[in-house]
Amino acid sequence: MDNGASSYRRFLAGEEKALADIIREYRDGLVYFICGYTGDIVSAEDIAEDVFVKLLVKRPHFSEKSSFKTWLYAIGANEAKSFLRKKGSAPLPLDEGAQFADEYGDPENAYFRDERSKLLHRCLMKLSPAFRQALWLSYFENLRVKDIAKVMQKNAHSVETLLYRAKIALKNAMEKEGYSNEDL
Repeated sequence: MDNGASSYRRFLAGEEKALADIIREYRDGLVYFICGYTGDIVSAEDIAEDVFVKLLVKRPHFSEKSSFKTWLYAIGANEAKSFLRKKGSAPLPLDEGAQFADEYGDPENAYFRDERSKLLHRCLMKLSPAFRQALWLSYFENLRVKDIAKVMQKNAHSVETLLYRAKIALKNAMEKEGYSNEDL
């Protein structure tokens, strides 16, 4: 059973704590996903907050035709698109100084993992928003192609093609930064 769906049903039944469980479970992933649209973590956090407020106030119907996460991310995608339409200007880039270092383990390995994470982040930000979202949903959120298709409002074949092209674009971007196949 989908834990998010169970929590949402409990929330709709009047258990206010269930919404807090949903926020705790999905907030970070939703923010990072939305950031793929906006390119700005602060705006992404605001939009994610708007998504949870929408759940609280409007209590939209969840038909359970997809996973709760897919449904929630589709709401987030729509909110991000609305934000960008209203904003009408280019999004601000993310601060590239984000810390991804592994605090445990060998400091030298942690340094190299940190550098690879920063490189990956920089290269992802150079990709088109559609490529970023597809890769994020696939590799960081572990969604299946059919769920990604629902979130991105595309058909499964388009998503497969998009993922294929996104992987090539990411590989090329990383190679331009000096990484070879062996380093990837």
